[in-house]
Amino acid sequence: MNRISTCLVVFFLTIITGLSAQSVSTEAEYLEFIGKERLEKDKAFAESNDSPLDPKYKPEFKGLNYFKADFKWYITARIEKFSDPDTIRMKTTTERLPLYLVYGKAYFILEEKEFSLTIYRNIGLMTKPGFEDYLFVPYRDETSGNESYGGGRYMDARIINGDKIVLDFNRAYNPYCVYNKKYSCPVPPSENYLSIPVNAGEKDFGH
Repeated sequence: MNRISTCLVVFFLTIITGLSAQSVSTEAEYLEFIGKERLEKDKAFAESNDSPLDPKYKPEFKGLNYFKADFKWYITARIEKFSDPDTIRMKTTTERLPLYLVYGKAYFILEEKEFSLTIYRNIGLMTKPGFEDYLFVPYRDETSGNESYGGGRYMDARIINGDKIVLDFNRAYNPYCVYNKKYSCPVPPSENYLSIPVNAGEKDFGH
């Protein structure tokens, strides 16, 4: 696989079950969906030829570590889309500097405080079938370097009509360089630090 597809978007991390989280109608169905997706992801990590795991970890791999899924981390945020978005070269864990559009900024409330995250579009994926509406949300939070990976985590999102965007922290995942140093992974910009522990999604990789 090329660097873009391996570092940023993994088909078995985001579209494993063929079901969108937005298509479920109740909290119970949503939590069932998350549980099923995590099982499928663990299976893909262990068995897929596209697994990001360094082969030396596979013999003892028993699954990824997660925070317990909680519906409060499934957030419908308000998004301000930039009418004339900047193009940036995002810093990575290597010398690679991939191009991104700064799509907009999402605003949401947690524990009675407002937070924001800058949302990006990977220019290399904008014309790739199935990813025309893909958005990239890299972030760090107060669990980074403790329970979760110190370099931050990623979320996938989709462009939808109107001024809303779904931020599903329960599906947050680690950069691939956590599992194998051969990958080049975007570093979350400093503005995307959340001064709150986000106890959702994938925890740090224990090996």
